[in-house]
Amino acid sequence: MNPAVIPAIIEQHAEEAAFLWILRRHAVHAPHYKLKDLAKLDGRVEAHLDGLRIAGAEGWRFCEEGLRFGEAGEVFAAAVLALENRDMGKLEEVIAVAEQSPDSVAGLVSALGWVEPQRLSGRVRQWLSSHSSLRRYVGIAACAVHRVTPGAILDNLLRIDKVPFQLQARALRAAGELKRQDLIYAIRNQLGAEDIACRFWASWSAVLLGDRGEALEVLKAFVTTGSPFSERALPMALRVMRPEASNSWLKGLAQYPERQRDVVIGASLVGDPLYVPWLIKRMETPELARVAGESFSLISGVDIAYEDLEGERPEGFESGPNENPEDENVALDADEDLPWPDPKKIHTWWEAHKHRFQRGTRYLSGAPITEAQCRKILLEGYQRQRTAAALELALLHSEACLFEVRAPGWRQQRLLRQTP
Repeated sequence: MNPAVIPAIIEQHAEEAAFLWILRRHAVHAPHYKLKDLAKLDGRVEAHLDGLRIAGAEGWRFCEEGLRFGEAGEVFAAAVLALENRDMGKLEEVIAVAEQSPDSVAGLVSALGWVEPQRLSGRVRQWLSSHSSLRRYVGIAACAVHRVTPGAILDNLLRIDKVPFQLQARALRAAGELKRQDLIYAIRNQLGAEDIACRFWASWSAVLLGDRGEALEVLKAFVTTGSPFSERALPMALRVMRPEASNSWLKGLAQYPERQRDVVIGASLVGDPLYVPWLIKRMETPELARVAGESFSLISGVDIAYEDLEGERPEGFESGPNENPEDENVALDADEDLPWPDPKKIHTWWEAHKHRFQRGTRYLSGAPITEAQCRKILLEGYQRQRTAAALELALLHSEACLFEVRAPGWRQQRLLRQTP
């Protein structure tokens, strides 16, 4: 052991790197994180990884011990060290854990996206040609997160029979993210796939690549049936539908009491200011108040907390887990990180500013949806706004890859600075 290495400190680096990755996994989808905040969090992750790098063999020892838990955060930290050291023995240890613990694969894929592409040179090529479905999966995922096409392997995975469903679904998703227009027919052939994930990603990618016919109808069905993919299907479907069609579709969903949240979210996806008075009314319903406030912000560009338009949490309102041991509800509060809007204050703000907005025009964060506005949001917006801007930008340009808003913050900042 290096006498300069203090085991307790190195152990803390390993634990903190894994823990902060879990926080980051939430942050990339959070409504209160901007790119600068994500970059700051990534800097904290990197600081602990650096402590493990400097510790050398001792750093790896604690990462290796963490692998026994089979958790994604520990897999992330260990995979980063193994990839950076180009140590295939250590990387095989990580992959073995991922094979035994499917939930940890997310940490491995995240590590592949964390390191610079040159660290993956040769390794991804071997994975793509492997007989192991997991290795091919992570190979496809590595290419997708770096927005680098894996070549003919995507075509093969979409056309060959008896490809494992999980692998084929990832290939279908990657084809859309990478804007592989040459694969549109192969993607459409999967719209009737037996596996629900394959059907979803086929319809999602086909719509992203320009199909507004059968693929869009399949995608809409994921919403209307309340499938597990409904939350992912809704943004793509509503952002490509014609205004009159989207308005009619939302009216149909509004007939069902259990779909009110989808309608509130859908209003922001359409982006038409005609929905704003209706959204303000929804802010009076505690269960919908915060998400209605977020939808209002996505259209108007108003930061409710910054503009002092917040209200108080309704007395007696409970959401998410509580301290009652007999309550079986353990679901997290989906709106936990959103401010409580004050409907009266927001109504007053809207009356003073509504002249700036034109009905029938789609808005995102206070301005009509244009390339310039999308790029501005990618630089300055919150993560959910940035996700929306990335999708809109990809829909505006048939050849442009979908911008990866989950990439390390410093890399995103670099890419956005390079973009004219």
